[in-house]
Amino acid sequence: MDSASPRYQGPRLLAVLTVLFVVPLAVATGATPARTDGSPWRWPLAGEPRIIRDFAPPEQRWLPGHRGVDLAAEPGERVLAAGRGRVAFVGRVAGTPAVTIRHGELRTTYLPVRSGIERGERVGSGAPIGTVATAPRHCDARSCLHWGLIRGRTYLDPQTLLGRGEIRLLPVADTPRIGQRPGQARGWARV
Repeated sequence: MDSASPRYQGPRLLAVLTVLFVVPLAVATGATPARTDGSPWRWPLAGEPRIIRDFAPPEQRWLPGHRGVDLAAEPGERVLAAGRGRVAFVGRVAGTPAVTIRHGELRTTYLPVRSGIERGERVGSGAPIGTVATAPRHCDARSCLHWGLIRGRTYLDPQTLLGRGEIRLLPVADTPRIGQRPGQARGWARV
């Protein structure tokens, strides 16, 4: 078949699909998956902690589920910011001490964490934000750190920041492409 024939789509189709889907995806997310070579994201504990319980979101927002990852941690162990950001919350949630850090449109959450940092304080990736609290325990059988990730009102697997975990595509609106005005854009973003 002649490559000029309208039925032959091989490399041209692949190029068009790449431009239509892969390039906007990379632009919309604003970042590539984290890597150990200078990544802006890191584990919230020293080293690579053992995962006690994985992310298991509910099918509907109001149903029970596990909206983060539980990491093995000892009481008093230092908790580190998973990425650069600004402290959005320090206080108690249902009686459990917690910290939330805003990273642009993303928020990471950490509990149970005793902390002396202040709301509005800027933190760098890997900066100490507190210690694992002795009580109340988040994990019934042992001490742990519950690490969460939220975009808007949607809970995501925080391991995706490290290039691991469950990858979900969410619709992206108001992210204009070349030649589009804000409000016209539609697409998908990796989270």
